[in-house]
Amino acid sequence: MKKNYLFTICIITLIILSFVFFNKKISNATMQNVVGTITYNEGNKLIIKDEFDKTFEFKNDIVKDEVGTKVDIDCVGEIDKFKENQDCSIVDYEVVEKKKEENKEEQPKKEEENEIPDDYNDNGIFKDYYKNAYTKLKEMTLDEKISQLLIVHYPENDQTNIQSLYQFGGYIFFEKDFKGKTKDEVINMINNLNNVSKIKILTAIDEEGGKVSRISSNKNLVDTPFLSSQELYAQGGFNLIKEDVVRKSSILNSLGLNLNLAPVVDIANPSDYIYARTLGQNAFYTSVYAEEVIKSSKNTGVSYTLKHFPGYGSNTDTHKTGSVDTKSYEDILNNDLVPFIKGINAGAEAIMNSHNTVISIDPNNPVSLSSKAHEILRKDLNFTGVIITDDLNMKALENINNIEVKAINAGNDLLIVDNYEQAFNNIKNGINNKLVSEDTINRVVFRILAWKYYKGLIK
Repeated sequence: MKKNYLFTICIITLIILSFVFFNKKISNATMQNVVGTITYNEGNKLIIKDEFDKTFEFKNDIVKDEVGTKVDIDCVGEIDKFKENQDCSIVDYEVVEKKKEENKEEQPKKEEENEIPDDYNDNGIFKDYYKNAYTKLKEMTLDEKISQLLIVHYPENDQTNIQSLYQFGGYIFFEKDFKGKTKDEVINMINNLNNVSKIKILTAIDEEGGKVSRISSNKNLVDTPFLSSQELYAQGGFNLIKEDVVRKSSILNSLGLNLNLAPVVDIANPSDYIYARTLGQNAFYTSVYAEEVIKSSKNTGVSYTLKHFPGYGSNTDTHKTGSVDTKSYEDILNNDLVPFIKGINAGAEAIMNSHNTVISIDPNNPVSLSSKAHEILRKDLNFTGVIITDDLNMKALENINNIEVKAINAGNDLLIVDNYEQAFNNIKNGINNKLVSEDTINRVVFRILAWKYYKGLIK
């Protein structure tokens, strides 16, 4: 009996000492916490996304809740917001908000069925149309939502049947699509797409002027080809540039084109690949250029797109190969970002990002697939408009798998794609396999719809 008593005392003592040791270890370690919504939770892998759409991946043996649940996680170790894969260990968590469909009975009844979720209300540039956008969003099928994310190369054949089947959010047109066509033929080409669309489409074109012009070579459409920004600036400064924006917009609008993937607000040297497409000036003058183009484009029926975030600089041609930018972030902040900041403050509706890998921002991903780069744009620069990828068909991205899902998770709103079937199927499979959440899709489509209301494409 005495032996059993002593044995029990020893066991209790060991438990107490272990508890004290463990708590001391925890208290001496760095305790961190992160709050976010679960987007993946299988095996020992947990992925959550915070309010800034930043993704965090943890090794997990504790959290058992399903995708869509908002949790507050405590872990031992450092949380590195610049990394997706975290080294810290989860020690505790609590549920902040249950997955909505599992908690309907506990939720107070909303005053309105179409009340917009709090995290959608960012007081953004399209805020006057958020209620309309959310109502429209709730009417859409998953397939229709996926299609709204895509700006597709105009197909060679069977265009209206393809649009009738998929309901893509928009199309991008190139020089070949206008070759030999009259103005009426171009108008009919676009009207045919809109006539089978439940939601009117974005009709995009790279009409920068100079070496990148899609309609200038067709005299049926433009009497005098559009000049490059450098030529305009040399001949008449910013006044001529403003006149050119108004003229160009009038012509594009008359053809049914409503989105110009310009201006190029990159800063480069004469020997750089991108230089001929830039203003050819320093950060100050290029920022004035960005501001004047955006201001002049308002009320023309055509939206303009600042590109290529965060500044193309001295990088090589990403149409042909990958490119790595080694500039310091201080250099980028003090030079390359200045025109984007000025353009955003002037009311820019859209920004296109580059496929360059910028070491000082994210050494592991090109900007177009980097959540850190998008966080800078959304959080630091306070951009609330639409983020568009450069063409995902470019060589800089050819060895990256599941690229469409990665682009959405990184923070893009619209993806420019050539192979529309592959892009659509990859996104849908990504949702089915819980690689991207439908909540993320909804948030992105909400912004696109709000933009279309803002532009008058949805009445």
